[in-house]
Formats: sequence, C-alpha cells, structure tokens
Amino acid sequence: MPITSQFNDKDNLVTIRVKGRFDFNVVQDFRHAYSDLNKPAANYVVDLGEADYMDSSALGMLLHLWKFAGGEKAKIRLTRCNPGIKKVLEITHFGQKFKID
Repeated sequence: MPITSQFNDKDNLVTIRVKGRFDFNVVQDFRHAYSDLNKPAANYVVDLGEADYMDSSALGMLLHLWKFAGGEKAKIRLTRCNPGIKKVLEITHFGQKFKID
C-alpha cells in the first residue's frame, strides 16, 4: 500500500508514510490516513523517504492536511524528502507552512 499511517497517542502524533508515486491516485488513501481519527492530532509527520514522485495533486493533499490540522496553528513536518521532491517544495514555498527536513 502506498500510504500508511500510525497514531502515537503518547505524543499525539500521526505519522503518514508515502511510498512510490505521491499523486492523484492516492488522494483517498492519504486523506483517510489522518481524517479517520476522531479529532485532529497535535502533530503530524509526512515521511516522504520512499516517495519517488510528487505532482501538483500531492501539493493539494498537503494543503488539505494543513487546513485539517489547524492552518497556521498546524505542526506538520515533511521528512526524508529526496532532492527532486525537496526542490518542488522549495519552489512552491511550502516551507512557509511546513517544516521540511
């Protein structure tokens, strides 16, 4: 499965892992990874270490997560980005809404 998630109750943290193509084909899986919880978590990590492609629909999915998580109050980290994905995130100024490492 290209999208998996795990909730850590102690840290109130949802970790979402993306594997392969992060594109329109995983919209529903990505949304379910965080919205199936009863309430938004305090912290989110989107692990892109196994993602090899990202398109504009992935950017939209990340923005939807950002809104769901509280917008300006959201605490979301995008981790283990390969150079190509990191460049897309930098060009689109996603560093203003997300912590990218």
